[in-house]
Amino acid sequence: MKFFVDTADVAAIRELADLGMVDGVTTNPSLILKSGRDILEVTKEICAITPGPVSAEVVSLDADAMIAEGRKLAAIAPNIAVKVPLTWAGLKACKVLSGEGRMVNVTLCFSANQALLAAKAGATFISPFIGRLDDINIDGMDLIRDIREIYDNYDFPTQILAASIRTANHMKEAALAGADVATAPPSVIKAMASHVLTDKGLDAFMQDWAKTGQKIL
Repeated sequence: MKFFVDTADVAAIRELADLGMVDGVTTNPSLILKSGRDILEVTKEICAITPGPVSAEVVSLDADAMIAEGRKLAAIAPNIAVKVPLTWAGLKACKVLSGEGRMVNVTLCFSANQALLAAKAGATFISPFIGRLDDINIDGMDLIRDIREIYDNYDFPTQILAASIRTANHMKEAALAGADVATAPPSVIKAMASHVLTDKGLDAFMQDWAKTGQKIL
């Protein structure tokens, strides 16, 4: 499974990229606001850090404006994936932009029917929001499994990009459910390395090592 980093924090992206943990980046208006930077400037910098897809989201609600914004965003760098919402207007924009050879990430997906429409419209990525479904007591991983089965039934090339990932367990479950990609905040990706037994074992080793009185360096 590919790891996308869900942030506009350039320093955090660079740290994970240096470890080989970044296959792409996703941003949205909320993350751009949090970064406090100009969307075109920060997106260009992110695109220079990773050769993988960098999702940059349109902010208009009608199809023609989405298409115009998408073209402007796509001009930032060749690895831009234009992010559009899963609305009828967003699907129209997806059809046009994907038809022009651009990567398109259709976001805010909450049903298998929506995912099927996005695939028909030529989406490169479909982004089902796991955490937000969990918030209303619906198992978001069931949606990933449903989309996986539908896409496999018809050989749709659209990649399932599990989004609204909030925990390390979400990452594991998304991988088990067959997501092609999971996008998560840097803190969640780092949390995947943590385990209480690892910490306990390391502490015991260090205590025993101290008793030897030895040094390696």
